[in-house]
This record gives sequence, C-alpha cells and structure tokens, in this order.
Amino acid sequence: MILLDTHALVWLVEGLPQLGKKARTAADLALAEERLTVSAIAFWEITMLENKARLRVAQPVGAWRASLIERGLIEIQSRRDRHRGSMPLGFHADPADRIITATAALNRATLMTADDRILRWSGKLTRIDARV
Repeated sequence: MILLDTHALVWLVEGLPQLGKKARTAADLALAEERLTVSAIAFWEITMLENKARLRVAQPVGAWRASLIERGLIEIQSRRDRHRGSMPLGFHADPADRIITATAALNRATLMTADDRILRWSGKLTRIDARV
C-alpha cells in the first residue's frame, strides 16, 4: 500500500513534472492494484492552500476528491486518538505532515513524499521520494 503525501497527490493527479518517473509508475501501479491511499487530512490541507491562493486544483476540492475516490483512490480517515503519541515531539512542526506520517506508519503503508524532513527521519517507515 502506498500513502501519498499532499503534494505527491497533487503532482500525480494534476500531471505535474515535480513527480518523478519512478514515483509516478509506483503510484499508477498501486492505483491499478487498489493499493493507492491518501490521508483524509490531505484534502483539508489542499483546501487551506487554495484559500491562501498557494495552490489550484482542476475543480473544486470536494468534486476533485469525489472523482479521485471514484477512480479508486482510497481515503484513510484520520483519528486523533490513534495518532496520539505515535510521532516524537521534535519530528515535524506541521500538524498535517505529522498526521500523514502517522497514518502511513499505523497502516504499514509506504509514504510517498518529497518532504526532506520526513525522508531523513530515522523512524520505522518505508518511504518513496516523490521526486525520483
């Protein structure tokens, strides 16, 4: 199972060149095998970025989300009680990144991300660099 970080989701769906060829191939294969997932918090994060005019996706986020789920993307709901204590305090300042990483770890998923802080983290988590 592959869990996409927010930026990897946007890069994949919007066809952006920031997503590396190997990462795109891995994501496409996971989607075909019904193993491509995303944390529900990613859609909240995209909405916040759109509200700040830092990001635009092809359609309103709700419709965009629905079309992705219809195409086979699996959304994993985040439960605060499951994540409590699962990430060390100094891990990452961004709460969405903490939740996304914890969601991947708790679900034993491979996290596809370009976040250097997550990629360098010494914790037990399989990662794919989304830029490769």
